Amino acid sequence: MASTTMHGPLLLLLLLWSPGLTLGASKDLVCEPITVPMCKGIGYNLTYMPNQFNHDTQEEVGLEVHQFWPLVRIRCSPDLLFFLCSMYTPICLPDYRKPLPPCRSVCERAKRGCSPLMSQYGFEWPERMSCEQLPQLGDEVLCMDQNSSETTTPAPPFPKPTPKGRPRPPGPSQCDRECRCRDPLVPVKRESHGLYDRVQTGPLSNCAQPCHQPYFSADERAFTSFWVGLWSVLCFTSTLTTVATFLIDMERFKYPERPIIFLATCYLFVSLGYIIRLVAGHERVACGAGAGEPLHILYDTTGPALCTLVFLLVYFFGMASSIWWVVLSFTWFLAAGMKWGSEAIAGYSQYFHLAAWLIPSVKAIVVLALSSVDGDPVAGICYVGNQSLENLRGFVLAPLVVYLFTGSLFLLAGFVSLFRIRNIIKQGGTKTDKLERLMIRIGLFTVLYTVPATIVVACLVYEQHYRPGWERALACSCPAERQRSGLGPDYAVFMLKYFMCLVVGITSGVWIWSGKTLESWRRFVARCCPCWPQKAAAPPSMYSEASTALTGHTGSGLTSGLYHKAAPSHI
Repeated sequence: MASTTMHGPLLLLLLLWSPGLTLGASKDLVCEPITVPMCKGIGYNLTYMPNQFNHDTQEEVGLEVHQFWPLVRIRCSPDLLFFLCSMYTPICLPDYRKPLPPCRSVCERAKRGCSPLMSQYGFEWPERMSCEQLPQLGDEVLCMDQNSSETTTPAPPFPKPTPKGRPRPPGPSQCDRECRCRDPLVPVKRESHGLYDRVQTGPLSNCAQPCHQPYFSADERAFTSFWVGLWSVLCFTSTLTTVATFLIDMERFKYPERPIIFLATCYLFVSLGYIIRLVAGHERVACGAGAGEPLHILYDTTGPALCTLVFLLVYFFGMASSIWWVVLSFTWFLAAGMKWGSEAIAGYSQYFHLAAWLIPSVKAIVVLALSSVDGDPVAGICYVGNQSLENLRGFVLAPLVVYLFTGSLFLLAGFVSLFRIRNIIKQGGTKTDKLERLMIRIGLFTVLYTVPATIVVACLVYEQHYRPGWERALACSCPAERQRSGLGPDYAVFMLKYFMCLVVGITSGVWIWSGKTLESWRRFVARCCPCWPQKAAAPPSMYSEASTALTGHTGSGLTSGLYHKAAPSHI
């Protein structure tokens, strides 16, 4: 029965595919909408007549091309319909006045699938449909390939070439806008998978993001590793120097400047988290996969252990550093605005430590309890909010905005008081050089913190605003359309964010960049090595002298008789 059914259509095909017609269009191309029913909706909607088979109207084309419907219906090759339509109703682009035939690879795939079936009935692939007459992908003649979605050479109306040197398709002709879990997205099919019914990309459920950010090229990913690694190592070096200087000369760093040391300590551990990612690799930290499945980014997890460790280092100490910034600005306000002495401020140090370590601890525990740790597909670290906008806003963006705003208010109030005191001292005829240098250093450090912190917040706002569109574009548009329309994220914004996340640790060493630091290390080496030449003790620190000018005492904890003597200094 099957033989009888197929014999008639194949005989018609043999009669229709008679030799004698050649490819090429000699007349000017005039675009017109496709009216041939079989070729509607194949990816483009304009064609031109006459075609390479010298059909003058689409009615003539329809009478002939619909004879191929039985072969198309049984799907002897998924490329057959596209191949036939691109030959009989060739694509017409208003800005491109040359024929655009299918590539030879399309013909070969169609022939490979359908020629064996034709041979069963004694028919050969028609000569006028010979694949050798079609251009190859990479030749000088532009052609279309349904699966690769690439053309051979660029032409003026076409987008710029891809990083591999091949241009993208000439228009929406081969763009599949159907929303589906296509490559590079990772489908979650098994119910036993940990992400089944728990993950969504754009409008698609059970569709996970790939391990690496799909919008960025391989070169951009490699540069990201270099970029993050470079600044994390520099941050680690700078903060380690700052902390070591404090440990060898703790008496030098009194309140209100001591929170700078704790801020640097926090960035020391933050940079360590990035360095662990650098050593272990992107995939081992931020990615996971089921048995026999491709890697996807980690979602809503508390593990593996390496991911959790990086999360705690980057998130816990990152949030703690923000609170130490608030403490620093608050203690500066107490010293400048309220005229508190160093020991008076140090008497409340236990409360500063309680706030700086307890609040981030509670937030980190809540994130772990909710299994909200996820992977960053760009930097390859584990954090919170990389896949969930609610977590990004609640655990990251909102706290950073609150900390930045609060610290800035205290700093502003402190500077107003410092300027007022400076004017009073000047009116009394006393020199204000040391106070002015102190104000310059505080102002410099303020700029070096607030500017990066503000930029990080701005980058996070940008990310949370546009991320839904990026995810939807991955699921509902083809790569060529995403490239043309610029739907993806801006690579420079992410590089700026990671730089600003680490630069504060580098600049925290500004406070110790002085001759007193060299003197502290000289005394330390002298204590460790008795043969090292001794030197007279260094003069009091800049802040001590400025504090004396502000409060009228030398750090005894008394502030013009308004405050009782403080408790002994705490770290």
